[in-house]
Amino acid sequence: MTPQDREHALETDGWRLLAADDLFMVVEKSSGLLTVPGIGPQNADCLIARVNQRFPTARIVHRLDQHTSGVLVLALDADSHRALSKQFEAREVGKRYVAVVGGRMAEDEGLIDIPIRKDMERKSRHLVDWEQGKPSRTRWRVLERGVDRTTVALLPETGRSHQLRLHLATIGHPILGDAIYAPPELVAAAPRLMLHAELLEFTHPRTGVRVAFRAAADLMTA
Repeated sequence: MTPQDREHALETDGWRLLAADDLFMVVEKSSGLLTVPGIGPQNADCLIARVNQRFPTARIVHRLDQHTSGVLVLALDADSHRALSKQFEAREVGKRYVAVVGGRMAEDEGLIDIPIRKDMERKSRHLVDWEQGKPSRTRWRVLERGVDRTTVALLPETGRSHQLRLHLATIGHPILGDAIYAPPELVAAAPRLMLHAELLEFTHPRTGVRVAFRAAADLMTA
């Protein structure tokens, strides 16, 4: 698939197929598409609904936020769904994200170890809570520095909702285009949330071999 074909598939279908066998399929999701249906008929359109039109047995194993693009694996039968879900629960899955954040990060790499939980008063948000929050850890590494922004690789060691977005905002480098955690000037600095799930690695449910799938972040441009 050429870069033009890839972009066309993501713009028109909201997803493209990266790989598939009889047990699972790996796809790239576009920014703006829900992974699963939201509340109300207006939020029925989503990745799994679109995928099921071509792959009726496909089942969601994990999710990406609506405005996060990148790689997901879907199971094609109950046994594979169970095996893959266990890997996610046991934190045996490797993930790498790429983000563009506001400001020039001073250090080259680091670890964010900050507990978070859902904000019960503002249900669309999460917050830092050092007493009741769940342990949350994100390793990061600078890929490129610009005048007023930094491109970073993110390796989450836990998989909390909004973890990457909240962690980066908490250390003073919100993700560009993040309408929840970034200030207005950084929301306006990008056409979308600049967060992309670039790499997903897991153990094949049948062979036991470690496999990895990648969707480059080259379409995530500001």
